[in-house]
Amino acid sequence: MQKIVPHLWFDKEAKEAAAFYVSAFGKDSTVTNVTTLQNTPSGDCDIVSFTLRGFEYMAISAGPLFRFNPSVSFMLNFDPSRDAQAREHLDALWTTLSDGGTPLMPLDTYPFSDHYGWIQDRYGLTWQLILTKPEGEPRPFIIPSLMFTGDITGKADEAIDFYVSVFRGSKRGVSAPYPPGAAPEKAAKLMFAEFMLEGQWFVAMDSGHMHSFGFNEAVSLLVRCKDQKEIDYYWDRLSAVPEAEQCGWLKDKYGLSWQISPVDLDEMMNGHDRELINRVTQAFLKMKKVDLATLKNVYEGKRAA
Repeated sequence: MQKIVPHLWFDKEAKEAAAFYVSAFGKDSTVTNVTTLQNTPSGDCDIVSFTLRGFEYMAISAGPLFRFNPSVSFMLNFDPSRDAQAREHLDALWTTLSDGGTPLMPLDTYPFSDHYGWIQDRYGLTWQLILTKPEGEPRPFIIPSLMFTGDITGKADEAIDFYVSVFRGSKRGVSAPYPPGAAPEKAAKLMFAEFMLEGQWFVAMDSGHMHSFGFNEAVSLLVRCKDQKEIDYYWDRLSAVPEAEQCGWLKDKYGLSWQISPVDLDEMMNGHDRELINRVTQAFLKMKKVDLATLKNVYEGKRAA
């Protein structure tokens, strides 16, 4: 089971977008579950679980409150050592994601890759497609990427150390600072770095330019927890913005949004009993940090003590 799952916030398009991505990515990509939450502050909300090349995502249609931006993107590694047609497959996916989208960095040759491009798709989500160098250590096909901008420019290296200290099964990978004079924004320090959390790879960088965007709830990272002890552990270490605490959501000291969620909630919400789903939903909406015992009591039809 994937421990950390990217969660995407859409206005009304979660089901449509998931179907588009599954079609675009093809192999080992499928929609695994759709559940509708009723009577939420945003009305009825579709929650969609799907996988792309075996990598799990969740998405929600919950109104036009947040918009995607490039501060969180997804790197797609096309490795010629594992795929003889890596370049052709990169070009094909670029063409599909470009339909209705906007290139942020055109598909071209760069010092770090012979073939790379950064695209914002029709829904606003951004993807970095890269032809990796065969001599490098193999990496997963999809890797979430965090870009530190604005007031947190220059904090990427510090943030990596913080995340590695919080999550188990963690380590740092390759790290490359900006060469002297390479970053237009003086505060930018880290050009690129890899790190692993719970056995999953991530990348981070400081923005080399001034940007008007930053982390928001459009992309959050959902941490699946086995019990209340684990929920408490991650909540206590990550939450840094009390006013952002709601329904298992929090923001850390860098403004990145997380959801600390029990694995048991998947079972409660993925069934076909509408009355049970509604009961759990209404209990969940009243919480800040998830109280798993209360949810279980509600789910089992008991009154919390």
